Amino acid sequence: MAYKIDKEKCIACGACADACPVGAISEKDGVYVIDADACLDCGACEGTCPVGAPEAE
Repeated sequence: MAYKIDKEKCIACGACADACPVGAISEKDGVYVIDADACLDCGACEGTCPVGAPEAE
């Protein structure tokens, strides 16, 4: 199960991308997105996001 970012919650702060150990998170069109194929399901992004935008699918 990969993580995804709720685009309605994302404030584009970049905390999730900085926390990702494999670089699976990048900015696109003003919000961050997670590459499901690269995601390790570690939850690091979920723990650092101030608004809870990353969610397990």
